[in-house]
Amino acid sequence: PMETVRYLADDALGGRMSGSAGERCAGEYIAAMFASLDLEPGGEDGFFQELPLASAAQPHAPPGRGRNVVGILRGSDPELGETAVVVGAHYDHLGLGEFGSTGEAGEIHNGADDNASGVAAVLAAARALRGGPRPARSIVFIAFTGEELGLIGSAWYANHPAIPLEETVAMINLDMVGRLEDDELIVYGMGTAPEWEEIVPAANADLGIPLAWEEAGFGPSDHTSFYANDIPVLHFFTNVHADYHRHTDDAEKIDAPGLERVARLTENVARALAERRERLAVIPGVGERDQRASGSGAWLGTVPDFTPVDFGVLLAGVTEGSPAAGGGLARGDVLVGLGGYEIGDLQAFTDALAAYRPGDEVVLRYLRDGEERQATVRLGDGADRPQ
Repeated sequence: PMETVRYLADDALGGRMSGSAGERCAGEYIAAMFASLDLEPGGEDGFFQELPLASAAQPHAPPGRGRNVVGILRGSDPELGETAVVVGAHYDHLGLGEFGSTGEAGEIHNGADDNASGVAAVLAAARALRGGPRPARSIVFIAFTGEELGLIGSAWYANHPAIPLEETVAMINLDMVGRLEDDELIVYGMGTAPEWEEIVPAANADLGIPLAWEEAGFGPSDHTSFYANDIPVLHFFTNVHADYHRHTDDAEKIDAPGLERVARLTENVARALAERRERLAVIPGVGERDQRASGSGAWLGTVPDFTPVDFGVLLAGVTEGSPAAGGGLARGDVLVGLGGYEIGDLQAFTDALAAYRPGDEVVLRYLRDGEERQATVRLGDGADRPQ
């Protein structure tokens, strides 16, 4: 895996900003790795799935186009081979830190942990799975563009999948998995399907990685785009550190043995899913929250994307059966008003929601494709929302 990390996190790639020449070089490298494994191309242009970066919901995104890189290990079973497990990681980063940096803008942000490490683990798992017995289900390996700009690449894939989402049984996301060392590997998404409590420990039995389970299926990474479509997910994560989104996130700080162990865990989970005939029983809405510390109070049912926009709160999705869903809100909308309050950011949203009680009727104002719309909803009770 370290060869991949060193290549992707080299200064020569300029920080891999979405749509940049450096990111295109990174994409070519990943496609070449997929080709060397004799994976089936899963894009419209070979391994590449080209997509626009800028939209009304992401006005800060650079103009131009990015590319997801998609390779398929086709399953051996005539029936299960038509279904898929997705294993993915984003390969874009922050370029020179003009947007999203917590450090010095103007310096190359190499993103070794975020997320050359995740891509390296995906490639290592792909290599191992390709080298063993062909699994019954298909496995789709994806390197996403546009994650740092707001999950753009994974959201695009969810709308243009290589294998239909209704035939996608689970998604494993690797985002920042290069700093394991002696710490725990955080596994998000454990509450999105009851079977995870059996599958993950079994996959880890011979590896002995200390695991910290987190139930939430929604979060600020690409698995959200799949869980918003009712697909069970896991997100492997070795936690934040002082180099997060700084120009100091370099290859020499990666824990190589730890990264290899995470790649093997990914391989084991993916193979277990690909050989399992029964589908997982998805549990929707786990980790959905209205940015409130308390479980009580008024509840709307929006899932924030966590990516800053010029004004408002970008939505990664809405919870099924929630007031927001009843009002017609959807992923990609930008909430700009709630009742008599302007919603400029997440904090403004939190404050506005706290001013109302369950059962109150409020008018929501939101942007969809740049056009302002309104919906009247009756707020729910946070104590009764799905857990």
